[in-house]
Amino acid sequence: MKLYIIGAGPGDPDLITVKGLKLLQQADVVLYADSLVSQDLIAKSKPGAEVLKTAGMHLEEMVGTMLDRMREGKMVVRVHTGDPAMYGAIMEQMVLLKREGVDIEIVPGVSSVFAAAAAAEAELTIPDLTQTVILTRAEGRTPVPEFEKLTDLAKHKCTIALFLSATLTKKVMKEFINAGWSEDTPVVVVYKATWPDEKIVRTTVKDLDDAMRTNGIRKQAMILAGWALDPHIHDKDYRSKLYDKTFTHGFRKGVKSE
Repeated sequence: MKLYIIGAGPGDPDLITVKGLKLLQQADVVLYADSLVSQDLIAKSKPGAEVLKTAGMHLEEMVGTMLDRMREGKMVVRVHTGDPAMYGAIMEQMVLLKREGVDIEIVPGVSSVFAAAAAAEAELTIPDLTQTVILTRAEGRTPVPEFEKLTDLAKHKCTIALFLSATLTKKVMKEFINAGWSEDTPVVVVYKATWPDEKIVRTTVKDLDDAMRTNGIRKQAMILAGWALDPHIHDKDYRSKLYDKTFTHGFRKGVKSE
């Protein structure tokens, strides 16, 4: 028995990988997170495929359904939003499935963090400014490990991408300030990146909560924070070594600067 876990991408049906789409179109049974995955993408399933929504299922129910269909000899795919590796809750499914002898193949997808960066026309790693991106979430009802508090992570002063934090922006602001961030540090919020109703909000640490409230954003938002998101970044002269004509690498010999 084999299960395919497919990353659907952030929303736009065209952003699923070629491999992911092929598997979706071959599957006899498609289970998908209907609260997050585009219906237009799921409509690309093959005619006659059994399509099951999982938003209302608990873990054992969902895994039991997949096992039942695979034991009937059917090809089953499980479609997750974005990339399954990021907050996809796939490990708990895999644990139960592997106990039953199921082989698993994971097909990666485009994460909302990169879709949001694209929407914002941003590069998250800017030479001489920041070379690190932290992917995390604010602490809410679900705690984070002791050494992963946002205040501690933010002390690195790098780019931070916050998943699952749209309702916790007051807490985010406080922790950024406690970490030594200036109140005017740029923040970009992308609501439903790549969906037809995508919204991009540019703000600062100081005004983040007001901006979220004003725009009515309380879910499905990626928060990108740090000076790489400076709206005036294009006016500044940050340059990488990669295309520096004086820099030698394996594919090009540098030339002396005149």
